[in-house]
Formats: sequence, C-alpha cells, structure tokens
Amino acid sequence: MSGEMMDLLGPRRRAAILFPMPMPEPFDYWIPEDMELAAGDHVIAPLGKREAHGVVWRIEDGHVDRKLKSLLERLDAPPIPESTRQFVDWAAGYLVQQPGIVLRSVLRSREALSPSPTETLYARSGGEPARMTEARRKVLDVADGSDPMTAADLARSAGVTASVVKGLAEAGALQPEIRLVDPPYEVPDPDGAGKDLTLLQVEAAGTLRRLAMAGGFQAALLDGVTGSGKTEVYFEAIAEVLRRDPTAQILIMLPEIALTEAVLGRFTARFGAEPAVWHSGAGPKNRRRAWREVAHGRARIVIGARSALFLPFANLKCVVVDEEHDPTYKQDEGLAYQARDLAVARSKLAGALVILASATPSLESLTNARSGRYVHVRLPARPGAAVLPEIATIDLRVTPPEPGHWLSPPLLEAMRETLERKEQVLLYLNRRGYAPLVLCRACGHRMMSPDTHAYLVEHRYTGRLVCHVTGFSMPKPDTCPSCGAEDSLTSVGPGVERVAEEAARTFPEARCAVYSSDSASGAQIVAAMEAGEIDIMIGTQIAAKGHNFPNLTLVGVVDADLGLAGGDPRAGERTFQTLVQAAGRAGRAERPGRALLQTHQPEHEAIQALVAGDRSAFLDLESDMRASLGLPPFGRLAAVNFMARELEPVERVAGDFAAAAPRSEGVDIWGPAEPPRAMVRGWHRRRILVRADKSIDMSAFMRSWKARVKLPSSVRVSIDIDPYSFI
Repeated sequence: MSGEMMDLLGPRRRAAILFPMPMPEPFDYWIPEDMELAAGDHVIAPLGKREAHGVVWRIEDGHVDRKLKSLLERLDAPPIPESTRQFVDWAAGYLVQQPGIVLRSVLRSREALSPSPTETLYARSGGEPARMTEARRKVLDVADGSDPMTAADLARSAGVTASVVKGLAEAGALQPEIRLVDPPYEVPDPDGAGKDLTLLQVEAAGTLRRLAMAGGFQAALLDGVTGSGKTEVYFEAIAEVLRRDPTAQILIMLPEIALTEAVLGRFTARFGAEPAVWHSGAGPKNRRRAWREVAHGRARIVIGARSALFLPFANLKCVVVDEEHDPTYKQDEGLAYQARDLAVARSKLAGALVILASATPSLESLTNARSGRYVHVRLPARPGAAVLPEIATIDLRVTPPEPGHWLSPPLLEAMRETLERKEQVLLYLNRRGYAPLVLCRACGHRMMSPDTHAYLVEHRYTGRLVCHVTGFSMPKPDTCPSCGAEDSLTSVGPGVERVAEEAARTFPEARCAVYSSDSASGAQIVAAMEAGEIDIMIGTQIAAKGHNFPNLTLVGVVDADLGLAGGDPRAGERTFQTLVQAAGRAGRAERPGRALLQTHQPEHEAIQALVAGDRSAFLDLESDMRASLGLPPFGRLAAVNFMARELEPVERVAGDFAAAAPRSEGVDIWGPAEPPRAMVRGWHRRRILVRADKSIDMSAFMRSWKARVKLPSSVRVSIDIDPYSFI
C-alpha cells in the first residue's frame, strides 16, 4: 500500500534513525505496521542505493509533508540505552561534532549485535569403540589427559585427521559438547577479601562508600601520593556499588594498555572474577565479547582505555578514571575529546559515581575540588614503613656527563652504590629509540620523514630510522641521501636505547632492560623487574605509571628539562606530574628510595617544588599564571585545524574561516598560523587558536562560527575543544 493511501487511514508512526556516519542529524523513516520498535533499537534501513545499520533515536506520530522510505528490518540485539543516546547527543554538541561520528565510536563491533557463535568440544566419555586403531588410540590418549577440545585441536595434538575424532564421537567414545565461543563473564563478589587498610585508607574508603550509598551522580577526586594505595581504596567504593545494586556496571579507565594486566590481577584477586577488557590491543574476538556482554548488562566490571567510555552500558553506576591527569586521555585525531571530562559528563547523565584518582591531579580537577564541585579525598602518606623518596637535582651546568655520554658522575656514583646493595635502578627518559636526530657530518642534512615535518628517530636495535608521527620506517642508509658522503650519518642526542648502551657499558655485570612502547614483551619485562631479575631498567613514561617494583630504590631522570620547552601552556604542570610519577617508583616497600634529576634548570619552579615536596606552592603559581592569561581551567580554549593536499586552498580556507568569526566580548582569536608540524603525511596544515572567558559557551560559539562558512571538500576542517597538542 502506498504512503499516500496509508495517510488516508490515519497517522503513521515514524522513526528518526541515526546512522554511524558523518551526518548532521537522524533521518526519518516509516515504521512498517508489523514491526515492533522502540527507541534505541537497531535497524536496517535503505540509505541511498544501499542498506545501512542505524539506531532508532526517537519515535514520532503524525503526517509529514515529504515522502519517506520504510524501515527494512529490526535487528534482534540489545537496544542502545537512553543514557548512552543522551551521551551521544551531549558529546556531539559539546565537541561541535556530527552525532553520527560520535555514534560510530559506540558501534565499534557490528558482529557483537548477533548472539555468541558456538563451537563443539569433545571430551572422553569412558566407553571404548568397537574397532580400535592406532590413530584412535592416539586421540583417546590425548583426550584422557586434557580438558574438552575442538575436533581440530584434538586431532592436531594426536597427529591425526579430524575425521578420526568425529568417528570416535559417532562410536560413543567421545562426548560432544556445544559451548559459547564468547561466554558471559563471571559475576564479581563484592565481599571478597581485600587487603588490610591503614587508618588513612579506611577514612578515604569510608568517604567514597558514603558517596556510593547516597546514589545518583557524585564526583570525587581521590588525591593520594604515589604508593598510597589509591587502587585498594577505590576497590571499596566499587564493592559498595555492587552491594547496593546487583546489576550495576563499573568502568575503570586506564591511560596505558600496558597497565591493564597488572590491574586485572588485582581485580581478580579482590572480586573473584576477571573483568572485561576493552582496548585496541584486546583483539577483535575479545572486543566482540566485551561489547555484547556490556550491552546485555552481563559484564559487570570493565577495564579499558579511553574508548571504553563509549561502550553501551545497560546500567552504569560507577566510573573510575585512574591517573586522571594523564595527557593520553586526550584524543587528538578523528573524534577529538578529553576522556576525563567526558567521563564526568557520562556519569552525570547515567546518575553514576565518578572517581578521579591521581597522585598528581590535573589543575582542572583540583580547581573543581577546591570549589566544592568534587569531594576531595586525600591520601597523604604511604602505608606501613614505606616513605616518599628523597628527591635531589644534579645541575648539569656544574657536573656534566663526559663528552659523548649522558649520565653524570653523581648519578653514576648513586647507581654504583645502589647496585652494590643489590637494589634496582630505573633510568627515566621519555624518548624512544636510540637517538632523536640523525644528520650528516659532511653537509648537515637532517633525516626527515617523507611528507612530514618530523625528524626520523634512530632505532639501533632494529637498524631502522622511524617516524613516531606517521609510523614510516626505513633502514639506516650507509650514505647521505643529500650529498652522497659515505659513513657520514651520525646520531644526535639520547634515546632510551642509547642510555641503555651507556649503562651496560659502565656496569657490565648489571642486567639491563629497555621498557618503552616499542617493547614487544612489556608484560614480561615488568614481571622480570618485579621478580628482581633486572638490575637497571631504562624506560620511557610507560615505566613511570602505576608499577610497583619493591626492590627499586633509585630513579635517575636523565633529562628533567625535556618537557619544559615549547609553547604548551601546560608544560610546567606536565613536567611536574611526570617527574613526581617517575620519582614515585622508588622506595615503595621497606627500603627507602631516592630520585636524582639531571637538569640544566634546577631553579625552574616545577623542579624546585618537586625537590621541596611543596606541591601547593607550585600549583598556586601555576593557577595564578593561568588565571592571569584566562587559560583553562579559568578560561576556555578551542582550536580549528585545517588540512589540505595543496598549500593554496588550506591557506585560503583558513583565512576565510577566520574572517567569518562572530564578534563577541571575551573571545580572543589567534591565527590562522602555521603549526610546528606544518605538514603531516603530505597534508599541509594551518591552525586557528581561540581563547574565551569561562562565562562563554565555547561549543555554542564554535557551532555558530562553523555554520557561517561553506567549506570545500578539498580542505579538512576539524574543531578541537580544549586542545592539548600544540604541534
């Protein structure tokens, strides 16, 4: 029956469908009379000349004065919950992004919409086949000593074909059993035995438990020094949430995938069930299982990276953002967002408790705690005999390393003393590879990444030059590509591999290991360090986050000034946070620890505050500076980024965009300008930076501005609310 005829019979129901695509709004469709549909359901709808998967955003009644197509199919899958749909709409508005792009971050696993696939496993039944062969005997011998296995695995272990296994099943000697490939997760026990807490930890845990008992949206900053037991404290809040609501779901966000394994073990020991894991390294099968179980409400605890924030939780009641200060919570490419801030917003929409935990809280979170928006929960000391490490500087202007070396005499002496006591050393340098720059001694040519304004980093272990921006790599050439001089390429500056080379050469008896994001066996390196099988670890920032090495008593920061350069308004704060985290790896058990910072700027306020242990003084200075300039958290920032294959259109569009800016008091606009990396992967880049007073709705201002300009398809334009990267 035609749509016109149906209109004569009375009002029809229609659905607004949001597709996970770059579209500005949901599209309307007629709902077939025989289709039961509700908001949040997954459907298949005609879109142009194809069929597409979308989500019902709302259902409406009444006539419309335009022709509509009908929906084709409703998928039998758990609906996207209302709080998740509200979060998508809110995030799209706040980030000045199309809602379909945000929805795409939610619908990451199309396979998870279907029920779990099954597999047939075979186990020994106890009977004997009427006819026994050598091949059958091999299979039965394997089956006698193993758990149920698939036919392929059983045949492979016995060295026979799968037909032998199936023949034994038909003869009754093997019992087939159908199991889910993606089984549900075990239910956590909130009353599992936890560690004994100190009086300070009991008090902090009590505050968080009271917030959980109050119900609804609550926000807390768990501010504890390194090694103070923050994880055990927020475990108590999670347990209280689970006791209050048996169907509650909890999300724990971590800044680094490498931290997941250690935290998984602690969760399993405390709650008797392994949490679901969600991050890019989990693999398609594990992500499919996690997404499906989260959507059904059966995954009760989820540990994940920032993207886990977009999972379709059926009953989200608690969010923990561990190491909330960490800059990796900010995503710069694609959908640009700060996961910490979005976690607070999602918790508010879901009526959940959010806990932000850190030894070095961000100035944004501390300001919210000081103003009373967050409950400020403090852990000022380590438990037991463990004390905070003694921190001192080594002025490289006074005691520099020997020429061609990177470790100063005072640091080498401290390392020698530490190793003689059979204790461990961590050398911290946040620079991957062997050397950050390779140049020609003959002509001065610097090895650059093709189509990118970035130097190639030498990785001597692999013999390659690598771009850490694009991932491009090439073998290190024997001749200069510019002048052709042979053996003229020299390495400039240290990376962790070069520092490791110096440490191994200076202490030949010591067992050294490099730990960075390039490490193929990071979990094994961490386990070996914990077991005392490594004497000197040389690591990047990944080694300074969340690890507990009981025998580590000396941390040497090779270049404490590394993060202070450039125009980043958060440079001082980040340097302070990084150095506190690195130094905090030392002395976490019975033995006291110390940290030595090699620096050319021992008088810098961040380094001075660290040595004095006076965080408040540093943060007061940082707050005054930011407030005087109107920078976050006392003002707002946004960036407009332009990219094009050709230089002329990117400059023209950036200029036209700047000229169309709305006039508004309390808003400063800088640019367009060329960023430090003016070209990436062959794309020319320009940027406009916007600063606004805190009273101004930056998102609304940027939406209004963007609507004034018609953008050509040849230029990519993206808006970044609260940018963190200035390169």
